[in-house]
Amino acid sequence: MINLLDHLAAALGPGGVIIAPEDIAPFGTDWRGLVSNMPRAVLRPRDTAGVAAALRLCAAAGVPVVPQGGNTSMVAGAVPSRDGAELVLSLSRMNAVRAIDAAGLTMEVEAGVTLRAAQDAARDAGALLPLSIGSEGSAQIGGVISTNAGGNNTLRFGNARDLVLGLEVVLADGTIWNGLRRLRKDNTGYALRQLFAGAEGTLGIVTAAVLRLARAPRQRQTCFCAIPSVEAALDLFARFRDEDEAALYAFEYISGAAMAVNQSYMPDFRLPLETASPHYVLLELATTRRRDPLRETMEAVLADALEAGVITDAAIAESEAQRAAFWAIREHLSESQRRAGASVKNDVSVPVAAVPSLLARAAAMLGARHPGARMVAFGHIGDGNIHLNALQPEDGDAAAFAARGEDLMEDVNAIVMELGGSFSAEHGIGQIKTHAFGQLRSAAEREIMRRIRAALDPAATLNPGKLF
Repeated sequence: MINLLDHLAAALGPGGVIIAPEDIAPFGTDWRGLVSNMPRAVLRPRDTAGVAAALRLCAAAGVPVVPQGGNTSMVAGAVPSRDGAELVLSLSRMNAVRAIDAAGLTMEVEAGVTLRAAQDAARDAGALLPLSIGSEGSAQIGGVISTNAGGNNTLRFGNARDLVLGLEVVLADGTIWNGLRRLRKDNTGYALRQLFAGAEGTLGIVTAAVLRLARAPRQRQTCFCAIPSVEAALDLFARFRDEDEAALYAFEYISGAAMAVNQSYMPDFRLPLETASPHYVLLELATTRRRDPLRETMEAVLADALEAGVITDAAIAESEAQRAAFWAIREHLSESQRRAGASVKNDVSVPVAAVPSLLARAAAMLGARHPGARMVAFGHIGDGNIHLNALQPEDGDAAAFAARGEDLMEDVNAIVMELGGSFSAEHGIGQIKTHAFGQLRSAAEREIMRRIRAALDPAATLNPGKLF
């Protein structure tokens, strides 16, 4: 290993290899603190050629490499699976926005660009990168694509893979595939870019991407609603969808329990409504048209919903600052839960119509099988994706509750699968959900994936311990 590190240092130049224990420590622990395995060293290439050189050397030595972006994975997908045996390859120094085509609505960015920096660059060019997640200030484009991240705008624009027009990828043996095409139509064989999107770094390391942009909205209307039930949330969703589906950019559900946790742990928390509610919805309409009566549309739908008892209260943002405050409540939910104690996180999806049944059955299961656990649910109800989390009892032992995590996840997954859903809607598999992947995906499906991986990385040196 020492000889390999010398060769890597020569290939990557000054600052390209980090070996001091205090410097590599942050790269070995996942964001949630569930997995901690120290890498032997951290590689920090500056460009694609450096990534290729590093992977060639590591492949020849048979040393595993873990690609890491912002290390915001919710399933420990970007940290080593064995202590002291793997190298982390950080893309953080590859952080250039290479080009923006405002007319063609595309941008080319390197893998280490944070999602927020990419959003800002698109905004400065008069366009919109329509992908938004809670960790966008830290999450990097390479990881966002490799995990096929979803987020608040999936309802309107799809997941990360739906925004990828082209990719640059380095394979395990150092081969560089330059597929940085800016084409909306390219029907020439396999769509290789889709193979790497969502592969969690097991097939190759994404080093750059061409992303599809959208026109920046000229108007936005954002509303925080109190609703009496989950069924009412779906009723409200249908009303806005039927009125103007193209304008419905986001439709987020927050349970009363999730809001209560936020109230306890979010700095400067302020409920946008006069009284608390058992359920809430945060929704946003947007349009690129200058003279669209968007405010009137929102007010009319809300008035009808209020009269029908679908909502009990609503507040429409009157300024950009108020809109940001509404979204801050949604984006702080995960951090508030982390501060509240041990939690078991379930990122699941079901057909939209099955969401009320999912939440009701999960609540009943928790009460019967895990007494004292607090169900904290929120998510993208408009596309059926719910973050159905369980918090430790308020006076309970965190370690004891965490030890029950696998059983609790299995109980939730059983309900999800019965409803025709998925046990991982947007977080991926990583290290945390490998058991569920082996149990809940068919043998044929897993074998197909293994064959693809064996073709591209026969020694399985890229991100070992993930997926399988």
